Amino acid sequence: MKKFKNLNIWKEGIDIVTNVYKLTAHFPEEEKLGLVSQMRRCALSIPSNIAEGYGRNSDSELNRFLNISRGSSYELETQFIISNNLGYISTKHPEEISYQLDIIQGGITNLQKKLK
Repeated sequence: MKKFKNLNIWKEGIDIVTNVYKLTAHFPEEEKLGLVSQMRRCALSIPSNIAEGYGRNSDSELNRFLNISRGSSYELETQFIISNNLGYISTKHPEEISYQLDIIQGGITNLQKKLK
């Protein structure tokens, strides 16, 4: 099994975390404990669960953690849409993040197919 750091989906996840932290740094102060915190936790969950799944040394465990990572990616996508609707971010940001999340979601699906 190759190292998780070589996986494109893990690398994309790290990029998303970086982007989320930068974007949410400019959110209103009243969102710091709400939407900002939730978005950051979701973003962190994506590459973290990929790494943890690899660390379990079991295909079934890796599959389980990949499912968690995918769920976090959909949750984050929803939160970006909400943030855009509230005017916290510009329209182009959700599209960029959505594209990155599509890559991760597709990569997770492909990896899960290989595990079966």
